[in-house]
Amino acid sequence: MSESTTVEVNFDGLIGPNHNYGGMSDGNLASQSNAGDVSNPREAALQGLEKMRMLVQAGFVQGVLPPLARPNFDFLLSAGFTGSDSAMIEAAAKTSPRLLKTAYSASSMWTANAATVSPSADTQDGRLHLTTANLSSMLHRSLEHPDTTASLSAIFEDESFAIHAALPMHADFADEGAANHVRLCADHGAEGVELFVYGREAGESVDGFPARQTQLASQSIARSHGLNPERAVFARQSKRAINAGAFHNDVVCVGTRDTLFFHEHAFEDTDATLEALRRASDGQFELQPVMVPDAEVPLEDAIRSYLFNSQLLQWPGEDRLVLLAPMETQETDSTRAYCERLVASNGPIGRVHYVDVRQSMRNGGGPACLRLRVVMTAAERAACHQGVLMDETKIDALQDVVRTHYRDRLSAGDLADPAFAQECLTAREAQLKTIDLVILKKIIFCFLLFIGTLTRGSIFS
Repeated sequence: MSESTTVEVNFDGLIGPNHNYGGMSDGNLASQSNAGDVSNPREAALQGLEKMRMLVQAGFVQGVLPPLARPNFDFLLSAGFTGSDSAMIEAAAKTSPRLLKTAYSASSMWTANAATVSPSADTQDGRLHLTTANLSSMLHRSLEHPDTTASLSAIFEDESFAIHAALPMHADFADEGAANHVRLCADHGAEGVELFVYGREAGESVDGFPARQTQLASQSIARSHGLNPERAVFARQSKRAINAGAFHNDVVCVGTRDTLFFHEHAFEDTDATLEALRRASDGQFELQPVMVPDAEVPLEDAIRSYLFNSQLLQWPGEDRLVLLAPMETQETDSTRAYCERLVASNGPIGRVHYVDVRQSMRNGGGPACLRLRVVMTAAERAACHQGVLMDETKIDALQDVVRTHYRDRLSAGDLADPAFAQECLTAREAQLKTIDLVILKKIIFCFLLFIGTLTRGSIFS
């Protein structure tokens, strides 16, 4: 394949009108500390779209994933609520507000958790593979995978893509998607090294905050994607990082091309991890590790500022990489000072650009959480659904939908209003129309999912 036409496409999650501070994510300090606060869905979505616009203007290929249909009435029905949609909402609000918050979760906005992606350069069959994350560790997120798989299948329906169903919904197969996955390479079109980071072994019990990714899940994905075993590296995330609030590895590590940018306490065994990556690169590229010492940026500051939950990008026209970091990184003394030293050095990262995604940050998701990286050839970009590839006209249209249909404040009490459910439905229909995307009804999709899993191991071949 031509390396020059292969690029990394960022598919950002379009933040939904149900964006709220539910505080349901154990181990996510920002989510828990802001639980119950009033959110601003309109501002959140506009911030995300402006980040997309900036990258489009810079010359990047930018995609979008629509929000999932919420509230999740199937979930409320399975929890024993019956009657009309309004009746279920009213009953849940009175008897189990937590379940209503779960049904309204907007957490699919963090598309780094949508799936794990292996580009065609890395796979045995030469197709681009995506495995939807089961997100089984948290109730509100465990509801996402059927709808996410339906969305991905509508976008990547061509035979050049292989969409895999989520792993079994069991603790041994706990999978949080690309938030625990990094791909390193000489060039996006060249065969790369895929780094899978896990927090525990299957069946292992750990103290402290949940370790949400298992080694078994990562190994299962590598097998189903047909990766070269010599090019797949499995490393354990440090317990210290998890218990400090790094619920995913992308809170303490980010990488692209030949560069791995990480905190001193990101991995349980840093030396072994780096040595395994060097062996796996097999002379194709020279690994450029940039380790941030705890003495310069304490782990707590790294997590609070989300220094590493940034997008690391090969900016068009620039020789060195650009770190697209949240404003909170600039506002934290230790991380701002470190970034100044980083840029002044002669290392692989030459610039830090700060972006405002405060609404997302208050729920525990920075710029890296908001995007799913999909390395695609020119042919693959042409084969995917074109409506999700952004230009400024589409961004303008989506912002018009947001300004028309989104509230500028949303409290937990507002979820009890049945009229709000209709607002969410109307907004999503307008968004899908804007990107010309038709997603199969869940009952039809689940049948195809079942048949595809039985016959081919992936839904669409």
